[in-house]
Amino acid sequence: MRGMSTSPTHRAIDAVWRIESARVIAGLARMLRDLDLAEELAQDALVSALETWPRDGVPDNPGAWLMTTAKRRAIDRLRRLQLLDRKHEELARELEDVQEERRARDEDALDHDIDDDLLRLVFVSCHPVLSMEARVALTLRLLCGLTTDEIARAFLTSEPTVAQRIVRAKRTLADADVAFEVPRGEELQERLLSVLGVVYLVFNEGYSATSGDGWMRPALCEEALRLGRMLAALAPREPEVHGLVALMEIQASRLHARTGKDGEPVLLLDQDRGRWDHLLIRRGLAALERTEQLGGAFGPYALQAAIAACHARAGTADATDWARIATLYAALAQVNPSPVVELNRAVAVSMAAGPASALPLVDRLRDEPAMKQYHLLPSVRGDLLFKLDRRDEARAEFERAAAMTRNAREQALLLARARECAAG
Repeated sequence: MRGMSTSPTHRAIDAVWRIESARVIAGLARMLRDLDLAEELAQDALVSALETWPRDGVPDNPGAWLMTTAKRRAIDRLRRLQLLDRKHEELARELEDVQEERRARDEDALDHDIDDDLLRLVFVSCHPVLSMEARVALTLRLLCGLTTDEIARAFLTSEPTVAQRIVRAKRTLADADVAFEVPRGEELQERLLSVLGVVYLVFNEGYSATSGDGWMRPALCEEALRLGRMLAALAPREPEVHGLVALMEIQASRLHARTGKDGEPVLLLDQDRGRWDHLLIRRGLAALERTEQLGGAFGPYALQAAIAACHARAGTADATDWARIATLYAALAQVNPSPVVELNRAVAVSMAAGPASALPLVDRLRDEPAMKQYHLLPSVRGDLLFKLDRRDEARAEFERAAAMTRNAREQALLLARARECAAG
């Protein structure tokens, strides 16, 4: 629907839809227990807004208008299907309550219900029965209000592929009879990690694009941040939610400094820290403090946020506390063992104790199956060899890394490093 008009009313509709669509779909999904139908009726409400608001003006409470319109259509649909039993009569009465939202007493109650519905939608969209690709596509569609075209462009794939992925995801959820509910007990923590994994994957794809001509896709970072902040509001007692938000806020603070005037990548230690967004840094540090207050300082996202905070607190690259960063990576390796974590720890060790101390740590990772096609392994190894004045070996590593990456900007950077070795 977006992009149809640049009129103020249509821009208002676009903004309202981005903010309210997830709530509308979530409320309908609870009523109907059918994601596909819920999205269809939410879209019908959007079409109605596009027809009505330019003529009558934007209502005082546009979110409530969309919800009310969508629920009316849901009840009409149920009536047409001759399924209006006692439960549906109760839903009709609920509709009348929605229409009274302007009263503060009712608004409070409604907000609580909406929060519950949104949480349910989050967990359904990120259900483990779905592939990661399907979870990402469904989350961006249902919770962020992105069109299939926008999702396709963000991930450099075709719109039919994304559309099919979403259709199959909904079918899989229906076939598996996935309950529209928030998990409880031990299952909650496991499922929450799945949700956070989806959000962080979206953020990372925006922060360091895996393919294409651009170094970053900031719009994806923004969507991930919006999702993270929403989760923090919906689940305020979950420390890892705040840990992830802290990590994303601090990393997002560097976005403007990560590219030069021609779009070329600028690495962390070379960035102009005056271009970092200090409001985002403050928000990130506050979220990290909240995580620690909730007893979650040693969660995997909290530890990564603490590492990011070390960089954020350093006024200059030289002032970075690399010894602390190496210690935090060692702690992260204990709670979340991964060759990527070990590689990052090696980088921190090299900065704290020199490249000779780090090279054996990197060499240990060369036989790891998961690292065979990971371009940052030869990239880091090349950097260490360069610092040790082993230029020919370094050049070979940079060329190997360049051949592995699918991102054009990153490839150009790595080839430039290789030429630097040859020139030296």
